Amino acid sequence: MNKTVNINLANMLFHIDENAYMKLQRYLEAIKRSFAGTKGSDEIIADIEARIAELFYEKMENERQVITVKEVDEVIAIMGQPEDYHVDEDIFEDEPPRSGPRPKAPKAKKLYRDIDQKYIGGVCAGLEHYLGLDALWIRLIFIILAVFSGFGFIAYILLWILVPEAATTAQKLDMTGEPVNISNIERKVKEGFDEVAEKVRSVDYEKVGNKVKSSGKTFFDTLGDIIMFFFKVIGKFVGILLILIGAAALIGLVIALFTVGVVDAVHIPGVDLVGMLNDTDTPIWIVSLLVFLAVGIPFFFLMYLGLRILVTNLKSIGNIAKFSLLGLWLIALISLTVLSIKQASAHAFTGSVTEEQTLALEPGNDTLRVQFTGDAWDYEAGPVVSGMRIRYNENDQAMLYSDDLLLDIRKSEDSTASLRLRKDADGRSYEDARQRAGQILYTYTFSDNTLRLDNAFSTDVVNKVRDQEMRLTLYLPEGTHLRFNSGARDYIGRRTQTDRDLYRKDIARYQWVMDPDGTLICQDCPPEIESGYDRDGEGHIIIDEEGVDIDIKDDQENIRVKINEDGVKIRANERNRP
Repeated sequence: MNKTVNINLANMLFHIDENAYMKLQRYLEAIKRSFAGTKGSDEIIADIEARIAELFYEKMENERQVITVKEVDEVIAIMGQPEDYHVDEDIFEDEPPRSGPRPKAPKAKKLYRDIDQKYIGGVCAGLEHYLGLDALWIRLIFIILAVFSGFGFIAYILLWILVPEAATTAQKLDMTGEPVNISNIERKVKEGFDEVAEKVRSVDYEKVGNKVKSSGKTFFDTLGDIIMFFFKVIGKFVGILLILIGAAALIGLVIALFTVGVVDAVHIPGVDLVGMLNDTDTPIWIVSLLVFLAVGIPFFFLMYLGLRILVTNLKSIGNIAKFSLLGLWLIALISLTVLSIKQASAHAFTGSVTEEQTLALEPGNDTLRVQFTGDAWDYEAGPVVSGMRIRYNENDQAMLYSDDLLLDIRKSEDSTASLRLRKDADGRSYEDARQRAGQILYTYTFSDNTLRLDNAFSTDVVNKVRDQEMRLTLYLPEGTHLRFNSGARDYIGRRTQTDRDLYRKDIARYQWVMDPDGTLICQDCPPEIESGYDRDGEGHIIIDEEGVDIDIKDDQENIRVKINEDGVKIRANERNRP
């Protein structure tokens, strides 16, 4: 069991085991002794420690990782052994002697702004080191792009903002592609001191004094500070906006999770209604949790990004937490995708079940009365799930009720009246759809030439909401008279053909008779209601809730074109129709 030590290296905290700490301490002490009395030694040591801290940070997978002897040896191999720079060789007696010079691996350059050779922000000077192209040509390219398109100015400002400046010796070595080791750091620092000494010897103190008095900064430095301040303000505003959006979304998702998912888990009455639409048979609380993870995790990272923008020294949540949240998000997303496919497949097929019954009209009475009966559907109490109401029947059994039914009137092929009932429903397969359609219950009676139809059908709640609907078709022989009650006005279908331009709801107000070609002829319509066959030779175009009705006439024949939900129908009739 090794002892762990906490160290502060270049203002960065590391956890290091005792053996690695002792080796690192001997290494740094040897370097300090080798540079004792050297010009700029303090800056050299500070840069070396900063580079070592940077290398340690790159090798750490998380903040709690402990630096071991292995990591120390790897850093020393990069920075160089003390004997390579004529430092105390007896400090590292455990290191094997080297027989020849150490090979130097080529080092990739990093992009920095060279503030030592800058004209404005040091962008072009930094690109010179990175691209190997003379800064003069780079400046000319920016100027040309700025003059002819404005892109050069925008690109320069963005690079000025986004590319860091080479402030430390290690960063300057990275910028030029030189290895950041002890020898190069020493050389770079000494070159800096020599350059400063030369400038001090050749400076015009009177001129500098006047310049300091007149202005502490150049115009471009001031402009750069203003631009940076402007973008920092925008960045803070964006950070606040991201935090507000992320926090609001997370709060809403938490409320939804508890009001839908949790209450469903404890079976609070009313929430079970959502199960009528759930065709996957997955508990609602599980679906709610998956939605919370799939939507909430991205918004959490959005809020976290806003916090990082506002708080520069915000502690990282760690790679373990990041990858764990990413894994949960992927699991939730895949699960919701599978459930969505399963939900959609429940409506992949539509099946129908058809029933037909003959209606024996009384001899000598050719008038059939059609009545729709039942409670007022619009005012019926009961929760609604996707257009279907949940009510209890006389046996106190929960049932799904719907008024999605229509009645069409057509001419029968013979002299017999009949009623056909077509029940439709969706399912995962054709057989499943037909089975659910067959579970639809509908009541009607026929007596004394009166057909009494319920204004709603029902099915057991176990069949769930699967787009159940009913279509009734009444077949009447030629010459049969027809009357409706007022309740029929909401259920007459669009396929019912009449000789008048009436809305479906108005058909129930009048008496009709079936003619030989299957059209209902109005018997008591007021004169102001125009006929659909002859309007003094004038045609018409009507666009209403029934669809598009186009009637074109000439001296020879009546051409009727009708476009509605059933398609396009064109019919030609003789002008003098009996």
